[in-house]
Amino acid sequence: MPRIQTRVAELLAEYGIPSAAVGVLHHGKVVEFAVGVKNVETGEAATIDTVYQCGSMTKTWTALAFLQLVDEGKVDLDEPVRTYLPGFRVADPEASTRVTPRHLLHHTSGIEDAYGDPGEDDDVYERMVENVVDAPQVFPPGHTHGYSAALGYAILARILEVLDGKRWDDIMRDRLLAPMGLTSTCSWREQVDETRAATGHLIRSLDEGPIVTPVDYLPRAFGPGGNITSTIPDVLAMAHVLLHEGTAPNGERIVSAESIREMTRSTVPVPDPYMFGPQWALGLVVCDWHGETVYAADGSTIGQNARLRILPDSNTAIAMLTNGGPRESFYRKVFNEILVDLGTVTIPDLPVPDPTQHLDLSRYEGVYERPGARFELSADSGTLRLTLVLDPMQAEFLQKPDRINYELQPVSETHFLMPPADPLEDTQTVAIYDFADGAARYLHTNCRVHPRSR
Repeated sequence: MPRIQTRVAELLAEYGIPSAAVGVLHHGKVVEFAVGVKNVETGEAATIDTVYQCGSMTKTWTALAFLQLVDEGKVDLDEPVRTYLPGFRVADPEASTRVTPRHLLHHTSGIEDAYGDPGEDDDVYERMVENVVDAPQVFPPGHTHGYSAALGYAILARILEVLDGKRWDDIMRDRLLAPMGLTSTCSWREQVDETRAATGHLIRSLDEGPIVTPVDYLPRAFGPGGNITSTIPDVLAMAHVLLHEGTAPNGERIVSAESIREMTRSTVPVPDPYMFGPQWALGLVVCDWHGETVYAADGSTIGQNARLRILPDSNTAIAMLTNGGPRESFYRKVFNEILVDLGTVTIPDLPVPDPTQHLDLSRYEGVYERPGARFELSADSGTLRLTLVLDPMQAEFLQKPDRINYELQPVSETHFLMPPADPLEDTQTVAIYDFADGAARYLHTNCRVHPRSR
């Protein structure tokens, strides 16, 4: 794909992303390439063997390991978590007894990611489960979708630890990485070969260009939900498992064909369906590309980004790992170039605003927030405006104001476009929904749900 490589190099320069490793699996044929540098300060070239942080793509790996327990008859996805962790308890008594592994895999448990500081030791997931006894409910279990960055999959990992009698990192090695022959994939930063690792980068302005991230790795609490590091060949090997009914490229059966079907057909609706996909499956996002079902696994750390798309009808997988971003428009441009080249379906555009919508804006006004995220909605001259309140330290480092204002453009009664506030952003989508007593109860964007606080 020489033309595609040239185009990726052009887009990296345009977006200020130091490097990208790209892999395509199409009807059994693999094409892989890397463009750019691992670190802007050293200038060392990235290769297909460069190790990148996969962020929340890790959740797909953890889901595969958990489905092995289902295959072995050790767990039932619809049994309460308490069946396997008798001491499991959160602030809400009903949630304590009702939450199941399926809720956790779907991101519908409603438990706030309030687990304190569990440390960096081997017992981190045990401590996280112990620390959530006072964790509040954002919404009742199963009521809506609300992404859990760390806690949900840490609870799944703790179930794995109790049933296997090993720590999560050893379980991932023994259940997935070793059987698949993946010597370049790790679940903990201490295992990473730093001579092969890409360095994360942030960008504060196109004039300044990318700078090395001040945060090398996510805390260990994010392990089962975000700490896998891998290479493009290894990510495609995981994609192969999803495309070939649970079988790895080396012929090893990783999970049963029935478990792969369960991963893809067990879904819940996503309130904001446009940015990532209209449904969430078990460790995967379900997309609709012009009538074709596509499965997605994405992830970001502070300066690195991972994207994977599985197109079963086309027997195709496309993956990209970068040490900058994430930028939605960058991913769309790169993947669409490849998809057109392959003659497959392409990524749909975002919806356009509907000028016929005449909304009672008072139903949306208010404050929607979670720890670390606050959105203030107000009406001004017939326009709904959103103010994003940033943490002052984050705003100072990124050289941004601590209050960023956006105009919301209605697509429907519950869905809005949010055009960018500066050139380093892309258009986003927002869902404001679940009206009670005339007012919306939740704001959902970037997969996260934020309840109205006032």
